[in-house]
Amino acid sequence: MYLLPLGGLEEIGRNSAVVEYKSDIILIDLGLMFPTEQMYGIDYIIPDISPLHGKEKHIKGVIITHAHYDHFGAVPHLIPKLGNPPIYGSEFTMKLVEKRQADFPNYAQPTVNIVQRKEIFKLGKFEIETFHVNHSVPNAFGVVVRTPAGSIAFTGDFKFDNHPVNDLPADEEHIKELSKKGVSVLYTDSTGAEREGHSLSESTIESNMENIFKKHPNQRIIAATFSSMIDRLQQLISLAEKYGRKVAVDGYSMKTNVEIAREIGFMKVKSGTLISTDESNKLSPGKVLILCTGAQGEDNAVLNRIINKEHKNLELQAGDIVIFSSSVIPGNEASVQMVKDQIYKQGAEVVHYKMMDIHSGGHGHREDLQHMIDLMKPDYLIPAHGYFSFRAEHAKMAVANGFDRNHVLLPANGEVVEIMPGKVRLNKEKYEIKHIMVDGLGVGDVGNVVLRDRQLLASDGMVVVIATIDGRTGKIIGEPDLISRGFVYLKEHQQLINDTRQQIRKVIESQSGKKHGGAPNWPHLKSNLRDSIGEFLFQKTERRPMVLPVIIEV
Repeated sequence: MYLLPLGGLEEIGRNSAVVEYKSDIILIDLGLMFPTEQMYGIDYIIPDISPLHGKEKHIKGVIITHAHYDHFGAVPHLIPKLGNPPIYGSEFTMKLVEKRQADFPNYAQPTVNIVQRKEIFKLGKFEIETFHVNHSVPNAFGVVVRTPAGSIAFTGDFKFDNHPVNDLPADEEHIKELSKKGVSVLYTDSTGAEREGHSLSESTIESNMENIFKKHPNQRIIAATFSSMIDRLQQLISLAEKYGRKVAVDGYSMKTNVEIAREIGFMKVKSGTLISTDESNKLSPGKVLILCTGAQGEDNAVLNRIINKEHKNLELQAGDIVIFSSSVIPGNEASVQMVKDQIYKQGAEVVHYKMMDIHSGGHGHREDLQHMIDLMKPDYLIPAHGYFSFRAEHAKMAVANGFDRNHVLLPANGEVVEIMPGKVRLNKEKYEIKHIMVDGLGVGDVGNVVLRDRQLLASDGMVVVIATIDGRTGKIIGEPDLISRGFVYLKEHQQLINDTRQQIRKVIESQSGKKHGGAPNWPHLKSNLRDSIGEFLFQKTERRPMVLPVIIEV
């Protein structure tokens, strides 16, 4: 049996892995990754499925472990290219897969199949068994994939919570049963590997949240969190009902997730609790809870629109209590801080996870990760889901707790792991896994060259050089024109413009048709202009703008 990670081993996101046995293939997750700051204009990155080209007819199914975009967000883009194999997941997960698919009406509709906890089913030559874990979204599970060659346990994202809200604890007894059947490889979440101890229980979060409601009976409460955190939303709605508040939910994704969760029974809301944002303005502040998106400082999220006075119905009021019930994703610190500052400037108050325990992520900390290893008792360990440093810490912890160092593997994306009875190894086969970038309707058409151009434009701007040339003589006609974007403001740099025009004339005259006995070589002239003017501008400004020559032949 062969295991090929397509993503999730060198980054946070685009989690996906291929398992192949005697030509039958299944995939575990098809997630997306959000772009780095240097990926200008990119919406997100999806897994590179090029290693599967030509094998589409052998794909028996795709299993999605839970309803987060970093595990299922690439489904609409990739399922058609994989030959439209069936998709398997829990009820809540499949509902969100279908909801996301609705945003891509021109793409093939996937065939979804709902599987339950502790369910065993067949996909080709594979036997699949699901096991329940806790996460920050309902219906999360891991899967064990079995063949005669061995078995792989994929935990998905997980934590252990003995007192969850609106969920059952992780099924430790079932996991022990799985270990007795034998687990060749544990392919497991490493996101929390640098955090000591256990992750917080949701019941602790709920208790601290309740203290906020008790302490501020006459003030409006605005709670921002991730739209996928159904358990957290349930906590807040239940507390609002307990303390006599109506709830206005705002934000497209949050409204969608609440609607789906209520539809399938994962959220319980009393009749009359939910109201519109417009209706909330007619009640006294102490009777209102606003649930919204924007805990990461996103520009177009509801919370940002509220504090910037851009929301249709809501405006921040002095005395409001704003809860940030989420940790800050690395890279979002500055934008979140700006939102907090604006809230305080308008006389409202902020409560966030560093002040008190009002957020617990969905990823287990070090003791949770070790507990999963102890329960599963795998022969080999592959720390997955995270940056290499996270995975290395996970491996180091396991070895420190007695795991055989030689049985811990740290493959990169694209490296093939071979599973045989009694032995697991990296077989030295490796595929090049590229960043497949989605930009608007384009998938994979923005590569490194385009991205490098965007980085150059962002750092030094561009200059368009426009020259009209006599096609017979090669002589320049009139004055060359310059257009600058992101380089210099032309009206304030007249001397630079005049000097650049003179340089353009020199370059063109040096290649005039008469001088070389005929019409100019236009491609060569453009190339020479680009290089010469680029070097000239660098000498004058020590900046390297992108130079785009435009030659008009008359």
